[in-house]
Amino acid sequence: MAEFDTVILPGGKGKIRLQIKTEGYEGSIKKTAKVYSNEPEKKPMILRMKAFVKVPIKVSPRYVYLSGPEGTSITRVVEIKAELEKPLVLNPVQFNLDEKVEYTLEETEKGKRFHVNFRSNPGVKQAYRGFLKFKTNYPEKPELTIQITGRVVKKKSG
Repeated sequence: MAEFDTVILPGGKGKIRLQIKTEGYEGSIKKTAKVYSNEPEKKPMILRMKAFVKVPIKVSPRYVYLSGPEGTSITRVVEIKAELEKPLVLNPVQFNLDEKVEYTLEETEKGKRFHVNFRSNPGVKQAYRGFLKFKTNYPEKPELTIQITGRVVKKKSG
């Protein structure tokens, strides 16, 4: 998001305020902005911004994609890791793919690491999209949602 003085008198000074929205990002991010002048001999100026976004809970991968031939069961694992010093507690509160996907939550390191194991139902014959939502004990991240997409590939008759 940018805010700037729209009119600057010749020889005058102006202000540009840039803001990066970091929601949905983690780790190193870089953004650029181009500043134009109506003076013909002036080239556009490039402003570069760098930030490192530290998240209270790291989710890897952030999305689950279950794709495979019809009649087979596909599995994926998502790791959830606490990035703060205090123990993390996860409570599943909403899951909207009951007949299509099963999941289990496994605490692999007490209060620090968890695995969410997803397994697709081999009887499902169409694509689907849904989510698994957790409540956490972290006020910095009270809710955590894992998006799930599934795609069934028809077997070739031959």
